Amino acid sequence: MKKDRMTTVTERLTWRYATKKFDPTRRVPDETLERIVEAVRLAPTSSGLQPFELLVVSNAETRERIRAVAWNQAQITDCSHLLVFAAWDDITADRVNMMFDLTNDVRGFRNEGWENYRRQLLDIVADRGTEANYQAAARQAYIGLGIALVAAAFEEVDATPMEGFDPAAVDEILDLKSKQLRSVVLLALGYRAADGDWLVNLKKVRRSRADFVTEIT
Repeated sequence: MKKDRMTTVTERLTWRYATKKFDPTRRVPDETLERIVEAVRLAPTSSGLQPFELLVVSNAETRERIRAVAWNQAQITDCSHLLVFAAWDDITADRVNMMFDLTNDVRGFRNEGWENYRRQLLDIVADRGTEANYQAAARQAYIGLGIALVAAAFEEVDATPMEGFDPAAVDEILDLKSKQLRSVVLLALGYRAADGDWLVNLKKVRRSRADFVTEIT
């Protein structure tokens, strides 16, 4: 059973590609979108902090503004939904305590080892400083991006990850500073328009396993 499941995942990842042209007339169904979003919410993060948030942008005017600061990439306006992965601008003591307190509330008990780890983590983020904490949070956002790409492929939804944009401008458009967030990466979701997409029928190119994987036994 596990082998069949992995084969399915591999097939879906072989199918997916960074879609260059979306069909603007097709919309991802709400229930499908919700499953992709939920997969991102369930993504693993360091210390379980979830130090990033997800913005789902469907508003046409907002996406036009983002496109203008993102190299005029048409996927931003032609896709069904644009996901914006926004990291905490700092991993503050309040944010660490919020997540540790949430864990205690959900699990219904306090654990001495967990509380000791809380104190250790608070010292680490205090010593690391704001910019290093943001960079650490941004790396966690990429875990969420990876999960989203796999989930979208599993749902047979096309997805294009995008770093080509002005983060400061996107932050202003989405008022992220007020939320103490900074944009990290975009993900366009929708359905490919095969006509006019130069990449759609080209073979996927990846290094061979021998060149990519080193086994240390």
